[in-house]
Amino acid sequence: MSSTTIEKPLSVVIPAYNEEKTVAQVIDSVLSVPLVGEVIVVDDCSRDRTSNIVQAIADSNDSVKLLRHEVNQGKGAALRTGFQGATLPFVIVQDADLEYDPNEFPLVVQPLINGDCDVCYGSRYLRDNPRRVLRFWHTMGNRFLTTLSNMVTDLYVTDMETCYKAFRREVIQNIEIEENRFGFEPEITAKIARRRLRVMEVAVSYYPRSFDEGKHIGWKDGVRAIYCIFKYGLWRRNANVMVIDQ
Repeated sequence: MSSTTIEKPLSVVIPAYNEEKTVAQVIDSVLSVPLVGEVIVVDDCSRDRTSNIVQAIADSNDSVKLLRHEVNQGKGAALRTGFQGATLPFVIVQDADLEYDPNEFPLVVQPLINGDCDVCYGSRYLRDNPRRVLRFWHTMGNRFLTTLSNMVTDLYVTDMETCYKAFRREVIQNIEIEENRFGFEPEITAKIARRRLRVMEVAVSYYPRSFDEGKHIGWKDGVRAIYCIFKYGLWRRNANVMVIDQ
């Protein structure tokens, strides 16, 4: 059966760490989207009730799977586990908070279903119509990292750091993910570019939460992102060229 004839062709991977306040609501929102046939929550050794909450949902709904890490490793490691567990034709990332709206999955996934691309990013910066006002320095940091990534990879995306990245399953399962934390974003972008995959962007909404509300990413992750942009986008590319020349 082709992916275009599967009624619910989308696997949703949700990395979760100490998200007991929002994870049930997120799963409920995800399951309400008609495209979704599988929800994989990867609990990254939470210290709160996240795992118990998800397990209770999984016990009553066969579409929900809980995978656990016995040691906290980070978002990239959780995604690596979740991607390998996906079984449906298309895969999208959903954070376990309420910053992104699952009702916009069709916007991000439809280009994949149509066969127009291999990867689709949901950009927070393409939209000019009314939106929630974002934090200035956080936004500038994201745009700086995106610009730097574009310069190194020669891709022109507007939001490299977006959570909403959707893939054809065979594409993401054949890319080795090495970064354990938030370095996943520049790493995957660089590896997509190196493979010359077809990439599209669509506009999505964004409702940012503060650090007081549980946001995990910090300035150290920004520094690591810069390192990863050069590591996977420039140094690895040059190393591959040198091997080929030999």
